Amino acid sequence: MMLVVVRSPHFKMRTTDVAGEVIKVGPRVTNYKTGDKVDAMLNHPTGGGLAEYAVAKDNLIVLRPPEVSAAEGASLPVAGLAALQAVTESAGVKLDGTGRHVNLLITAASGGVGQYAVQLAKLGNTNVTATCGAHNLDLVKSLGADEVLDYKTPDGVARKYDVVIHCEMDIPWSTFEPNLSTNGKEAWAKISDGHATGKIIVEPSVL
Repeated sequence: MMLVVVRSPHFKMRTTDVAGEVIKVGPRVTNYKTGDKVDAMLNHPTGGGLAEYAVAKDNLIVLRPPEVSAAEGASLPVAGLAALQAVTESAGVKLDGTGRHVNLLITAASGGVGQYAVQLAKLGNTNVTATCGAHNLDLVKSLGADEVLDYKTPDGVARKYDVVIHCEMDIPWSTFEPNLSTNGKEAWAKISDGHATGKIIVEPSVL
């Protein structure tokens, strides 16, 4: 993938996460130069990630470390940022391991956001339970989850959690109310009243 500044295309070519090499920069771009290897998130309405050339804003680009491949870098922007926001901003997990202990449930943990969420959460002071399909149990366990459950298990999720990061779009987040801890239920009530002290069910937003 080559990144270049060109006129906006008259057609839309989807895909927003890309990795490539900068071949041209605009006159006011000072933090990147031709030849830089970068990861970028493109404009959502127009996309363009499947084209030979793409246009990226300098505030949505990062230099790609040499140890990170282009394939790895291209998988990161949207899913990685969504997971980071969910774990740190919404769930309040501190990635340096400090802060309160959080019992965390992550659904669809073998998906794009879920995989990053598990790994990021385990950098903090957390106990992570993750759900996924039976064929991905070993994968999710290898990411660091303390407990991995087949989402089809007839017993369901039996424990109580402070926070649920819900990455499965087809299940309403209210399904997990019985799985919230006492603190979680108190915060839920405050959220219902419009005076939330913190989010209990976190559904990663589309960036």
